[in-house]
Amino acid sequence: MGLSFLALIAAGTLLLMLPFATQSGEGAPFLTALFTTVSASCVTGLTVENTALYWSMFGQLVLLVLIQVGGLGVVTMAVAVTVASGRKVGFMQRSTMQEAVAAPQLGGIVLQLRFILLFTFGCELLGALLLLPVFVRDYGWCEGGWLALFHAVSAFCNAGFDLLGERAGGSLMAYAADPLVNLVIVALILAGGLGFITWGDLRLHGRHLSRCRLQTKIILLMTAVLVIVPTAIFYMLEFPELQGAARFWASLFQAVTPRTAGFNTVDIETMSDTGRLLLVALMFTGGAPGSTAGGIKTTTLFVLLATMASSLRLKKDVELTHLGRRISLETVRRALTIFLVYLVLLLLVTVFISYHDSVPLMDAMVETASALGTVGLSIGLTEHLSSVSQLLLCGLMYFGRMGALTLIYAMHTRREPVPRRLPEGAVTVG
Repeated sequence: MGLSFLALIAAGTLLLMLPFATQSGEGAPFLTALFTTVSASCVTGLTVENTALYWSMFGQLVLLVLIQVGGLGVVTMAVAVTVASGRKVGFMQRSTMQEAVAAPQLGGIVLQLRFILLFTFGCELLGALLLLPVFVRDYGWCEGGWLALFHAVSAFCNAGFDLLGERAGGSLMAYAADPLVNLVIVALILAGGLGFITWGDLRLHGRHLSRCRLQTKIILLMTAVLVIVPTAIFYMLEFPELQGAARFWASLFQAVTPRTAGFNTVDIETMSDTGRLLLVALMFTGGAPGSTAGGIKTTTLFVLLATMASSLRLKKDVELTHLGRRISLETVRRALTIFLVYLVLLLLVTVFISYHDSVPLMDAMVETASALGTVGLSIGLTEHLSSVSQLLLCGLMYFGRMGALTLIYAMHTRREPVPRRLPEGAVTVG
């Protein structure tokens, strides 16, 4: 799967370097094309050039394709092409796709593929139709239709690329108080971030939530908490210049978009350090497994919190009393590994960028968390960073899209014999 994304990045970079991919007709420099391609295919949204002003219609179309393929996954699209051509889907393709979408079992993977494609294109089309009246009103039928489609795809795939440029004050800031735009974009972000397997489970069991898989219940619970609590915090602490409904919409949007879409309806440069730290925490968390979102995933955070709660209650097992289940030790170890790998990368790259480019530590942390979580939120720092720092961010975007365990397991393709267990050693912690 990692090699497939590298091939997609290489193809996208070459296409964006073509003369007619830019407004100037000169083609993009290699680093600009590479950074933009990595950001689009890894559905991040960080940019070194203004998307609306720098790229031509052809360049924007390339970006849209990269976002769509990156959001669904290269393997998913390859299997879709195989099915459409009438060829048989091999075991290796089925197994790789199962890993890509976090499916619980290998059986029925082709049927799940059809559901994923129909659900994705259905959500994007519906989102584009709902956004159409607003953009047609402001930009006319031709440009307005393109803007509605592009932003619907970008939102569902949690990419965060926008084509409004400075005309809207940056991203979706011109629509900060528009209920329709806020609701549609937020709904698309959440739909893409919940994960295809979650939606498949909900479709199967309908209103009987109690029959859903444990993972589905955890994802829904964590999503609700990570929307409601940050919205309340932002409403109380941030955006004093806004009042009433406008302040609520701004708070809700900024609570949802860091996981991990990258749009913004307010200038995050004006946010306090408290607000920025909350953004970093949300970007670090991300969405659900097998979704278009990045981050450590909501299930990972839940497992860590459940482990802490069980330890505080002196429980030997990690028990979910209200759900009647316990979490295995292997799952706890994986969650802890993912958390620590992401945390170490976040801190190391933040410190490096802050020192190497002489920028404030919090500013560097926002950009780093945005790249690692494949978010795309920026305080306008990325385009001013050195080439080394930009390449580091490219590496983080790729890592964040692939996932920690995927890359770690890829480096251990051959199973080693289980070694004998060493004697336990006593270590005092805390």
